Amino acid sequence: MKVEIWSDVVCPWCYIGKRRFETALARFEHADAVEVTWRSFQLDPSVAEGDVHPTLPALARKYGRTEEQMREQMTSMDALALREGLHYDLANGVAGNTLLAHQLLHLAAERGLQGELKERLLHAHFEQSTSVFDVDSLVQLGTEVGLDAEEARAALTDRRYLPAVEEDIATARALGATGVPFFVVDRTYGASGAQDPDVLLQLLDRAWADSHPLATVPPAAGCEGDSCSV
Repeated sequence: MKVEIWSDVVCPWCYIGKRRFETALARFEHADAVEVTWRSFQLDPSVAEGDVHPTLPALARKYGRTEEQMREQMTSMDALALREGLHYDLANGVAGNTLLAHQLLHLAAERGLQGELKERLLHAHFEQSTSVFDVDSLVQLGTEVGLDAEEARAALTDRRYLPAVEEDIATARALGATGVPFFVVDRTYGASGAQDPDVLLQLLDRAWADSHPLATVPPAAGCEGDSCSV
């Protein structure tokens, strides 16, 4: 069973959603049969590459709020993340273009390290205030999960995975995704947002049941209720 998850590495709900999905997957009876693929999605593709700026004032301007109002909202999100074991400090965070990070995730997928890199990038951005926007930082983070440094740098330099990232984003739109995280099971069942683990588990259970229907043979003699046929 294939689960595809569209998300961005600077999306606070995406890291929370990842933790909730992991909780659901740990409770899923057939977890060993699940293949998880992380798909690319950019929250704000309009940010120019190389433009790294404080998140708080940018979001305050975007949503027409004061910086203090936005700080309160971010503090509430910090508390919500903490319930999932994540230590955010959103008001002091930065934002930037994530196109390079998504390209590196495609390389990691080919090397069997995508899950490890996805976690590393999210942890770096939200809990360590480490850049996930420039080549040098991404190469370092990639090597920490097992990628070859020279191959990672070359891939980010020649943009060989850019078409794959663009295809992911186009597919998300075709599937009706308007935000992230966006969970899709076997290209048949979808769930948008950082759903509760119980909801995600129901999604997995339903997809499994529909793809593995119970096969029966004609009935034979047996017992029903308190009576038995002879």
